[in-house]
Amino acid sequence: MSAIELHARAKPGFDERVASAVAQLRAAIERHPGTLVFTTSLGAEDQVLTDLIVRHGLNIPLATLQTGRLHAETLALIPRIEARYGIRIEQWEPVQEQVIQFVDRHGAMAMRDSVELRKACCGLRKLEPLSRALAGRSAWVTGLRREQSGARADVPFTSSDENGREKIAPLADWSWADVWHYIATYEVPYNELHDRFFPSIGCEPCTRAVALGEDFRAGRWWWENESAKECGLHATSLKETA
Repeated sequence: MSAIELHARAKPGFDERVASAVAQLRAAIERHPGTLVFTTSLGAEDQVLTDLIVRHGLNIPLATLQTGRLHAETLALIPRIEARYGIRIEQWEPVQEQVIQFVDRHGAMAMRDSVELRKACCGLRKLEPLSRALAGRSAWVTGLRREQSGARADVPFTSSDENGREKIAPLADWSWADVWHYIATYEVPYNELHDRFFPSIGCEPCTRAVALGEDFRAGRWWWENESAKECGLHATSLKETA
């Protein structure tokens, strides 16, 4: 059974949530002309945002983090998106010398040894490239949703990150059913790992499929306790601004 067959459902208020998301994106462009970016993880939510941005002719560039440890299926999605929508996705990579030194010192699977090493790996492969992707930009769009985890249950539509940039989450109030109903309705390309029970997809060593009834993010860093399950991209305390 595909992810669409499993999850897509038309729920009351769907059209209104779509309209609200587009309105939020338009307003963000007005607040941050030329300095707004959409940082896509290439997951299902972010595929919805990509489609909304292109479908409505919104001038928001796309950027993604090429960590060096992504699934082959995730990498294969990038040229599909670019061909489908006629866009280019910025790819931000870690500093290779730093990665080589880290692996030489701690091993290729250091993330399994301790939370500290896992976070250090995320820092090298995600946080540092993200800092460069956001340089010179005053705001960024993300696919965060309140339903994704308990830690994200209060995600606001608009907040400020630790560097004072505005952080916009237009899908904050969307359900998983909404996401897949949109994908089905507009035939949005998506990562085939979603059809293999990967609701949340990160780096290959840190992501597994989930079983029926497991939490949405149970497949991320499954060897850690729940309180540690963030890479740092969205783990900082945020101040709501809208």
